[in-house]
This record gives sequence, C-alpha cells and structure tokens, in this order.
Amino acid sequence: MKLRFATATVGLAIALSVLVPSASAQNSANPFAVRTIEVDGNGETRTTPDTADLDLAIDTQAKTAEEAAARNAALATKVIDALKAKLGDKGKVTTGGYSLDPQYDQRPNAKPTIIGYNAQNTVTVNTGALDLVGALIDSAIAAGANRVNSLSFSVKDDTKARTEAIAIATRDAHEQADALASALNVKLGKVLKATTVSQERPIPIRMGRAMAMSANVSTPVEPGEVTVPATVSLTFEIE
Repeated sequence: MKLRFATATVGLAIALSVLVPSASAQNSANPFAVRTIEVDGNGETRTTPDTADLDLAIDTQAKTAEEAAARNAALATKVIDALKAKLGDKGKVTTGGYSLDPQYDQRPNAKPTIIGYNAQNTVTVNTGALDLVGALIDSAIAAGANRVNSLSFSVKDDTKARTEAIAIATRDAHEQADALASALNVKLGKVLKATTVSQERPIPIRMGRAMAMSANVSTPVEPGEVTVPATVSLTFEIE
C-alpha cells in the first residue's frame, strides 16, 4: 500500500515538472533568440538630367499589306535620315519595333472582314544633346513621323545622387527606429542587418499623336530634374 502511494506521488511530481516550468527556465529564455526592431527609411535627391530618350512612330494605312508596308518603309527611311542628319555624332538612332496588322470592319451582327492594313515602325533616339530634342521632334514630324510615343530624361551616372539618397533614407530609418524604441520603452542595440534599394526615376513626358506644325514655331522642351529615390531597411537588436 505504501509502495503504491509513493509511485503515485512520483508520477504527480513528474507531471507538474512538465506542465509548470521553473522560474529559472522562464527567466532564461532561448539563449539564441534575439529581439529586434525592423524599419524602412525613404529618401530621394534631385539632379539635372544629361540624357534624353525619344520614341517616335510612323503609322501608315493601306488596302493591302504590301502597300501599307511599302508606304511605311519609305516614310521610316525619311524619318531616320532626317534624325541622323540633325543628330550628327551626338547620339544614336535605332529601330524600336515594327508591326503590320489587319484592320477589320466590325459592324454589329456582321462577320468581321478585313478592310485594310496598318503598319507601324517605331524609331528611338538616345542623345546627350538635350538642346537638340525639340529640333529632333520637329525634324521627325516634318519627315513623316505621326506620333511621339514618349520622351524621357535620365542621368547616365547617378552614383552621387544615389549615394545622397541612401544617406537620407538611412537617417530616416534611424529616426523611425529611435521613435519606435522610445514608444516601446526599450533601448536600441547594434544594427544586425541593412539593405538598400535605389533606382533612378526618369522624367517621362507623354506626347501623343503629332500635330501639324507652324513653319516658324519649334517644339519647346524643358527637361527639369530627375528624381533618384532610395529605400533603406534596417534591423536593430533590442538591448
């Protein structure tokens, strides 16, 4: 009888030791666990662009695919020649894309039928001569380009601007971490991890379909400034 009682007591003690950890075990949590605060800081700088990218298109329509393509080829050649003559050795002109698509008569309750073809040739210009951009647009339109898809300005080497943006973003992240630590009544420790993302944001200018020009009026182009943003992520240890 005593033996059975002792056995039951030992079993109860074992169960209690499993269900209720000791005070020392509670106070000494996982020695490998580290409490952290993670924040993202943002910053940006603005700088003067030194490169322009111009995207123009030549659209032609005709009854047959051959005729649409032939008209397009003739106009595209004139546009490219005009751009190269104006640009000289201050940039490059390339073909950005080409398409030839049927056009359909899609009246309600009728079978779609081909009524013609549309050919499109895209020409791109890359130059550091920003003062020529307006004249390039005018020359291209005069030669036969009938749409300016886009015009964007960028910086060939944005290292300095990117470094400044990262520094601003880092300060922002530190300020956020300090505010968060103060609100939580904890103290920041060392930085355990730091990552950054920085990418130049070119200035896009949508131009749309080209309009008829006055012979005495040139297209004005003011490039403005390029924004270089940065994001810095910091992980701090909590002491």
